Amino acid sequence: MLHLDHTSAAGGAELALVRMLQAGPEWSAVLQTPPLGPGPTVWDAVPDRVPRRAAGIPQPAGASSGGRLASLAFGARLVVQALAVRTSAAFRGADLVDANTARAAAYAALAARASRIALVVHLRDLVDPEALGGAGHAIMTRLVLPRADGVIANSRATLELARPYLRDDAVAEVVPSASGLVVGAALPLDPDAPLRTVGMLARIDPWKGQAQLLEAFARAFRGRDIRLQFAGGAPFGHEGELAALRARATELGVGPQVDVLGHVDDVDRLLDEWEVAVQASVRPEPLGQNVLQYLAAGRAVVAADEGGPAEWIDDGVNGLLVPPRDVDALAAALTRLDQDPALRARLAAAAAETPGLLDDADVTRAHLEVYRRVLAARGATD
Repeated sequence: MLHLDHTSAAGGAELALVRMLQAGPEWSAVLQTPPLGPGPTVWDAVPDRVPRRAAGIPQPAGASSGGRLASLAFGARLVVQALAVRTSAAFRGADLVDANTARAAAYAALAARASRIALVVHLRDLVDPEALGGAGHAIMTRLVLPRADGVIANSRATLELARPYLRDDAVAEVVPSASGLVVGAALPLDPDAPLRTVGMLARIDPWKGQAQLLEAFARAFRGRDIRLQFAGGAPFGHEGELAALRARATELGVGPQVDVLGHVDDVDRLLDEWEVAVQASVRPEPLGQNVLQYLAAGRAVVAADEGGPAEWIDDGVNGLLVPPRDVDALAAALTRLDQDPALRARLAAAAAETPGLLDDADVTRAHLEVYRRVLAARGATD
């Protein structure tokens, strides 16, 4: 299996692939990326048994936006990258190419055209222009999905938007991303303890909703002995959002109550320190690994009632769902959980028992079944 990814940033897709390769897959894996340059990368955590290969040219973040010239440059980089992949020894020796990101899927589809190579595409974003951008949506729907022999979507919502563009014989499955879940080891919440910490685990990005949570937290808890923690790096050119969050926290009068932690490696330990964990994306979230991590950790979860998270949370049973983009409703949910410790504890206990939660080994086995089905289907048609 040749796994393709276009970046060295520690995004959700990259961390999911690292976890899957660490889980000891039952296939011979090769990881190929563009040249990454000096310094540490997310791929340094990939086991030594997985060869890492470089091909092509760097693929900068945000390259598909910015006007006609930027779009032309983006397209040229995709073509160059596709040629580099197609002519690489790793591609020639692969039984199946697995594109881990939308950008990697674009040049993988070009590389695989007029070849017998099987192509599997990971769908981690909703297939719509808001999520992918106009150019990205056109490439995904006109080039990538029609060529894909299989797709692995992170939620039903993600898959349903992709189906109209898939071939009838394409293998299509919903498999959650490898999220580092430790299933069955959640620490129970004390039903008599006061609320101490609210948190969000997500990369810093305007659409992930950190600003919205900050506003709701200030309305509910300004001046209280309760902390808000944001955990997540700021890849893909969003470093300025960190300063904006800190400045807004000061304006709202909650600066001393807010911690901006950056990327956190020990997620389990972090979540053990939170009582309430929030997903508040301002556009439909395909899933978000954080929701699964919250559930497995047995936290009281608050999430937007749309997209993939709503497939996992039964409102009032294993979490609370709130209308998306509604700061007042989010503040009300936080206040409710603050005032009702027994509810927090009950939701947290039910979260840890949510059916269908998979650890990384289970996710890896589910991927293997998809790969086998794709290869079997390709063998039947060749």
